Amino acid sequence: MATVIRLHPADNVVIACGDLSPGAPIEASVRAVSEVPQGHKVASRALAAGEPIFRYGQVIGCAAAPIGAGEHVHTHNVVLGAACRAPAPCVGAHPIDWVRPTATFRGIVRPNGEVATRNYLGVISTVNCSATAARRIAHTLERELEGHTTIDGVVAITHTTGCGMASDGEGMAILRRTIAGYARHPNFAGVLLLGLGCEANQIVDLLRASGLEASERLATLTIQDAGGTSAAVRSGLDTLRAMVPLAELARRTEVPVSALTLALQCGGSDGYSGITANPALGACVDLLVRHGGSAVLSETPELYGAEHLLTARAATPEVAEQLLARLRWWEQYAARHGNTLDNNPSPGNKAGGLTTILEKSLGAVAKGGTSNLMAVVGYAERLTAKGLTFMDTPGYDPVSATGQVAGGANVMCFTTGRGSAFGCKPVPCLKLATNTALFQRMHDDMDLDCGPIADGGATVEEIGARIYAGVLDLASGQKSRSELLDYGEDEFAPWVLGAVL
Repeated sequence: MATVIRLHPADNVVIACGDLSPGAPIEASVRAVSEVPQGHKVASRALAAGEPIFRYGQVIGCAAAPIGAGEHVHTHNVVLGAACRAPAPCVGAHPIDWVRPTATFRGIVRPNGEVATRNYLGVISTVNCSATAARRIAHTLERELEGHTTIDGVVAITHTTGCGMASDGEGMAILRRTIAGYARHPNFAGVLLLGLGCEANQIVDLLRASGLEASERLATLTIQDAGGTSAAVRSGLDTLRAMVPLAELARRTEVPVSALTLALQCGGSDGYSGITANPALGACVDLLVRHGGSAVLSETPELYGAEHLLTARAATPEVAEQLLARLRWWEQYAARHGNTLDNNPSPGNKAGGLTTILEKSLGAVAKGGTSNLMAVVGYAERLTAKGLTFMDTPGYDPVSATGQVAGGANVMCFTTGRGSAFGCKPVPCLKLATNTALFQRMHDDMDLDCGPIADGGATVEEIGARIYAGVLDLASGQKSRSELLDYGEDEFAPWVLGAVL
């Protein structure tokens, strides 16, 4: 079995397949000169101080000092340097090789024609002050519906904001757009919006700003108008109980894959993320798009240094410029707070073998596959373009995933190398392990093992096809590991932007 993986002929580092001891063979006559953890980088030849370090055939940093052949290459001897970006837009855009006939899955068609992958009732708090009452309503009705075969459950969507902020402006606009996106999400058969009554995020203003109107599937209530917490809980329960017959009408039927929008997430990444799970998820995306489906890639700060790989596939120069404009905004945003975008990777990422943000970004962008970039949208904005869209979000997984769901994604895949625990109700989430050791160690949390790619047991395309099949099963009602563990209610985390007053 090989001790290292070479990812590109131009690379001057290779990746350790397992923990390497001093003297372990690397390539040709090169041997490890020190211990190197699994997933970390080893110099395949001597590197001069300041010389660019190549992984995936792309620059991920520079040698901070001379590095000998066989040495461990990581944070102790690498500096960020400058990314070698190719700014030419659209040069890699290509016609789609459509698959006909397209695949189908068993989805739930709502009266307005939108397609759901789950059938929940929900209580959404407009402000933190109504969070406790929202949970009591949802959890009480959840117990009443236990064992119900048609309704998947009752979800309380709560958060820590909604007041202590300006009643207008960008921060409030983002919060209202996010809440509205969940309220109209097809995976909810019915929703109660629950406020306190005096908060900055007034329900009437939220409805007006988002174009929502009260209906048989969307009701509103405030604790103060109801007469207090207990009265609001009773009234909220009565309101949601009245929606149960509506939810019971839901039936799964065969619908085309074009009704799917797949959210792409990664968290707790390691040195294998860009080798196994992320490119395999990208292969799944390419299959999905060829069948008429859509996907949304996000986490703008984790695109830094790899944006040229997406702008090259932009459908138009305008789409490429929109992406670059968002990156410029993030550079300015970080600078205003005395920070830079290269404060990433996290300690866990570094322990897993990722050294610089350039290296992390090059692996993260692989989740988007090779499909053309059709659109760039703001946080929680509605996803309307077919094919691959980029949504501007923070890199923090729960905040990013929340924006994707608010935009309308109805299924999600989440890759992890260190072992993230995550779910995202009302949307089901498939967890993909980058390495077999993680899959075995956290088997209750992981749905699919992408590790065989690293040891030659499967190709990226083969695992991508398995992920694609898993996505269709998930969208058809099969429960994911995170759903079985009841993850997803507390992970709602809207992007809080602006001053907390």
